[in-house]
Amino acid sequence: MTRTKALGALSVAVTLAMAALFATPAGASSHREAPAISQDPAADNTDLYLFRDPVDGTKVDIVGNWIGLEPPAGGPNFANFADDVTYLININNTGTASDDVVYKFRFRTTLNQPLPFQVPVYNVGSISKPNDATQILQTTYSVERDDASGKRIVATNVPVAPANPGPRTYPSGSTPTQATELAAYQAVANQAVTSLPGGGKVFAGPRKDPFFVDLGSIFDLVALRPIQGLHEIPNPGNVTNSNGGTNGPAGGVDGLLGKNVHTIALQLPIDGSANGVLAAGKAGTSPADGSVIGVYASSARQRVKVLDVAGGAPRDAGRWVQVSRLGLPLVNEVLIPLDQKDHWNGVEPADDGTNGFLGDILDPVPVKLLPTLYPSAFNSSNTPPGGAAKRPDIVALATGQFIGAPATGAGSQAPADILRVNLATAAVPGVAGKTTNGPGSTLGVIGGDPGGFPNGRRLTDNVVDIELKVLAGLVLPGFGEMSCPSGPAACPDNPSHPSHALTQGIDSSADANVMAGFPYVGPPLSGYYQPLPGAPPA
Repeated sequence: MTRTKALGALSVAVTLAMAALFATPAGASSHREAPAISQDPAADNTDLYLFRDPVDGTKVDIVGNWIGLEPPAGGPNFANFADDVTYLININNTGTASDDVVYKFRFRTTLNQPLPFQVPVYNVGSISKPNDATQILQTTYSVERDDASGKRIVATNVPVAPANPGPRTYPSGSTPTQATELAAYQAVANQAVTSLPGGGKVFAGPRKDPFFVDLGSIFDLVALRPIQGLHEIPNPGNVTNSNGGTNGPAGGVDGLLGKNVHTIALQLPIDGSANGVLAAGKAGTSPADGSVIGVYASSARQRVKVLDVAGGAPRDAGRWVQVSRLGLPLVNEVLIPLDQKDHWNGVEPADDGTNGFLGDILDPVPVKLLPTLYPSAFNSSNTPPGGAAKRPDIVALATGQFIGAPATGAGSQAPADILRVNLATAAVPGVAGKTTNGPGSTLGVIGGDPGGFPNGRRLTDNVVDIELKVLAGLVLPGFGEMSCPSGPAACPDNPSHPSHALTQGIDSSADANVMAGFPYVGPPLSGYYQPLPGAPPA
C-alpha cells in the first residue's frame, strides 16, 4: 500500500477485532461480549487504550474501561467499582505474551457515617473534593505492582473521583450550562489524579465513554448505514431517525452517545525504573532493544460467594479467578465461538495458542459472510480466502512484524490477544473527526498516521472502520492492494476493491470531550443534562 509506509504498523488487532462486527449481539468494543460476564457489569472490561503520552514523550498511557453503557441518570446508586473484584493492568515487555508487570487495583467503598439523617441519595450537598464530607458513598483504592523483583504496594487509600449527579452537586454560577457543570466537576475530579512513588500517575473514576460505534445498525444484521442499499435486506428509501442517522456517507448513529463508563488510567515511565514499563537492561530504542510492549486488562473474582440469609454483606472465599479480559478491541465477540467465550475470558493471552483460539484468526468465519450480507459488492473472487498461506497479512499481523518487530530473534513477538505499541515511534496526538490522511487521522496507520491504531490505540481512533476495511482485505495483495512481490501493506492500492468503501459512517464521539492531558478521557455526563427522548425513527 504505497500511500504510506506507516501501513506497516498494522497489528493483529485489525483482523482479530473486525470479526466481532459480523455475528454477535454484544455491544460496543467489548461490552457484554460473553454470556457470563454480561451478567456481571462491574467486572466487565469494555475498552483498552494504549499510547505514548503526547504531552510527555517519556511516558506511556494505559487506559482501561469497565462497566459499559452506564446511563448518566443512574442515581441513587450510581455505578461504581466493585469491592469484591480485583482489576488488573497486565504488561508484557519480553515479547512472550507473559504477564511481566502486573498492576492490581482493589477498591473499598464505605458509607460516610454518622449522617444527620438517613437519605437515599449519593450526597447531601455540593461536592468540592473526592470523598467530601457531603458525599455519603465514598470509595478509595490501593495499587499493587507485581514484577520480577516481587510484589509491592505502590499506593494506598487513593481517592476515586466521585459520580456526577448534576449541577447542584457541582455548582458553576447562577446560570449553569452543561459545559460549566462539566468544568466544575472536572475541577473536583482533577484532585483524584495521584502521583505514584517511583514515577507515574494514576486515576480512577467515572468518565464519558469515548468509544463510538453504530450499535443499532451493525447489530441489525450488520447493516452499515452508508452502504445499506447494498445489503441483502436493504432498507427502502432514505432512512432517518431523531439522531440524524441516514444512509448517506456520514449517516451512522453513535450507540454510545450519552453513555458513561468507569476508567482506570495509568501513566508510566518509558524506562526500567520502579514503575517503568521496559524490561531490565532495555532502553526502548528499537524492538530489539525492548521498544514493543503489549498490554491487556482483566478482572478477577474469588471462586466462592456466600450470601447472607439475613440480607447482610456476602462473604467471598477461595482463590482468585479471572472472569474477564481485553486486549484488542472486539475479539471475543465473534472470533471466539459462543460456547468458548466464557472459557476465553478465564484464560491468559499467553495460552491462546494452546487453547486453540488462534485457529479462528487465520480463517475468520465473518469474512465468509461478506458475499451473503453484501452480494452486490462481495463475491467468491474478491472475498479473501482463509488459512495461513492465503492470509499473509494476518500472519504478519499476529506476529507483530507490522509494528516493527522481527519475525525471529531479539524483539520478536508471540501471537496473542494483547494490544501492542512500539514505543520507539513518536507520539502523534489524535484529532477527533479527522478522516484525511496524515498525522492525527482517525484511521490511524491506514490513514498515514504511524501513531494511531493498531500501533497502540488512541481515544480518537476509529477502530471500527479500520477493522472493517482490513478484515475485508484492504492490505492484502490481490484484493485491497494490487498484487506485487513486496507483500502485505507494501503494494499499490486497488481502489476498486470493496474493502475501501466499508465504513460505519461515524468519525468521532460527539460528546466524549477528550481532554488535553492525563487522564485524557473526558468527564462523565450527568443525568440532569441528558437529552430529551427523541422521536422514534421514521
